[in-house]
Parts: sequence; structure tokens; C-alpha cells
Amino acid sequence: MSYFRVDNLSLHFGGLKAVDAVSFEIRQGEIFTIIGPNGAGKTSIFNMISRLYEPTTGHLFFEDRDITEVPPHQIASMGIARTFQNIELFDNASVLSNLLVGRHCHSRTQLWQEIMFMPNVRRAEKAHRSKVEEVIEFLDLQAYREKIIAGLPYGVRKVVELARALCSEPKLILLDEPSSGLNVEETDDMSFWIRDIKNELGITVLMVEHDMSLVNRVSDRVLALNYGRVIAEGTPADVQRHPDVVAAYLGA
Repeated sequence: MSYFRVDNLSLHFGGLKAVDAVSFEIRQGEIFTIIGPNGAGKTSIFNMISRLYEPTTGHLFFEDRDITEVPPHQIASMGIARTFQNIELFDNASVLSNLLVGRHCHSRTQLWQEIMFMPNVRRAEKAHRSKVEEVIEFLDLQAYREKIIAGLPYGVRKVVELARALCSEPKLILLDEPSSGLNVEETDDMSFWIRDIKNELGITVLMVEHDMSLVNRVSDRVLALNYGRVIAEGTPADVQRHPDVVAAYLGA
């Protein structure tokens, strides 16, 4: 049974077909990875799921609901969170403040209640901070919780962005090249956390990734794209052996 489904999805920029009739299904509780050369359409698919781009054709389904026309600001509230290739954090704020932003989709209080700091606001604030502290512990960020983002190493900022996404309590998390810019040790840590996100937190993972060693370690299934079209789907080993995938990566 599919948990998330992409049905005949296309994205055209004039005569350029960035994504061309792509379809796939993700089962609840699996790690599904999209691979492909630069320009294959991977991030464009993420941007359509996040509703940053409007699909030219096709549909997106999450938990049997058509979300193709859901407004972008409602996606997080539905249980879909994402990270980005280029880290999107508030550089002049602390780690804790950035993570509390991830709780915004769960805010149920009114502005006047917040101004007066009513009891329901205090209760909500306590609950939000408790959830943030759980994520800080999960990703071993205790030493950085009060640090300003701008002063942190790149690898730590990547983890903070992942943490912010987790603070929204997603059911499905989109990881856009989580190992990009990381060294070998940091990539190893990321692979453990991705598996723990699935196994300990029960979150379904859709990932775009170039590092095939990471793909092999964590992925249940892999989809390969080239020039916006699907060229292979299956286990990591099967996809990497597929002649069209070999040709796409080696230019044969």
C-alpha cells in the first residue's frame, strides 16, 4: 500500500522538461532515495512536493489525499518537512531559536493571547520547548543549543537544519542531499541518524543524494532519473547495475 504517491508528474519551463511524466510510490516506514546526475530533476520534484513549484501535469498524493493544489504553508501542518541543498537557517539566531521555528506549524494560540502571555500560551511554549529538547538530545546538539548559527561549522549547521525539520514532528521528511559538504566522519553520523529517523522515530524518508555509499547504507529502494525521466527503480544494488544508470553516470 502506498503512503506517498507521485502520479505522472511533469514540470516544464518553456520547452525544457525538467521533470517528464515521473511516477513512483513510497511505502510507510521506508527510506526511498532518488538519484541521478546533476540536472536530472531531483530537486525539482522536491520543490513540487513542497509546493514551491506548480506541476505542469500530474498529481501528488499523501495518505490517500490529493495534495497537488494544497497551499505551501499547509504542507508542514500535514506532516511533510524538508531540508535543502543550501542550508536555510536564521544565521544571527541561536540553535534553540531556529529549532523553535520548526514548531510554528503546531501553534494554535492567537496573537492577543501571546501578547498577554495567557496560560494556554505558557502551556504551549512549555510543550514546544520540550519537543525541541527531545530533538536536541536525539541529534547530540546539546553543546550547541545556545550557539549562534553563523559561528557554527558547516557540518553542525547541516545537523541543525535536520533538527529543525524534525521539530515539526513530520510523518514524511524530504532530505535534499543530506551529506553534501560533509566529511567522511560527518557522513557516517548522518547515515546513522537517517536510519534512526526511520527506526526510532517511525518517520518515512524521501531522500535525494549523490553519495552512493550513503545511498547503499540507508536506502530500502532507489529511483534513478536522467533528463527528468525515470530510468530505473529497485534495490540500491539493482539500480546501480542497470545499464541505463551506468550510462547516465559514465556518459556512455
